[in-house]
Amino acid sequence: MSQHDFVIANQTANSARLDINSGLQALASNNSGDSEPSTTYANMWWYETDSNLLKIRNENDSAWINVAYVDQTNNVYSVLDETKLVNTSGAQTGLLGGQLQSAWNAGTSTTESLVSPAQIADAISTYFTANSIGYNQTWQYLSGSRTVNTAYRNTTSRPIQVMIQASSAGNIMVSQSGGTYVKIANGLGSPGAWRNMVTFIVPVNYYYKFTGSAEYWAELR
Repeated sequence: MSQHDFVIANQTANSARLDINSGLQALASNNSGDSEPSTTYANMWWYETDSNLLKIRNENDSAWINVAYVDQTNNVYSVLDETKLVNTSGAQTGLLGGQLQSAWNAGTSTTESLVSPAQIADAISTYFTANSIGYNQTWQYLSGSRTVNTAYRNTTSRPIQVMIQASSAGNIMVSQSGGTYVKIANGLGSPGAWRNMVTFIVPVNYYYKFTGSAEYWAELR
């Protein structure tokens, strides 16, 4: 461990030699010590021995910037968490660190960063599994509350599945806005035939209606 003010004062030749050697030793050891050097300079290196942190002085000579952690026990140089990845212009392109769990669950952040298997699994569970059709949904018998030729809207936060058993020819119609409808299926055939049963998925906020006659009506929601 060695630190120096890097000022060689007028003195005898022998003292000057010792002073110069002390300054060179401080440079060679990155000004290592438990406390910061008493005299600092812009862009100066300092290895803090009690925390094992390698630091550099900012250009205003007003604060230290942590650069790395040095694992002295295992002789390993370690990159610090939350280290930014930047291009040659200093613009951030990534992050060596963990982002908030909410950022992974939302899936909207574009910052490249480290991610653990647990975070991936939780994001899949939250963003995909929890929003998948059938997850925590139940089939509900709705024949008594549904009427043909009437538009119904999926006001839930998830897609729903509809099953209708038709007793006469009719069309399954869907609409995103409730205005223009698109026919996606026909309910055809005589009562009791398997082809009378029609099932389809209604996205969130979409409208749907059936124009024929129905024997059975249910929704998975």
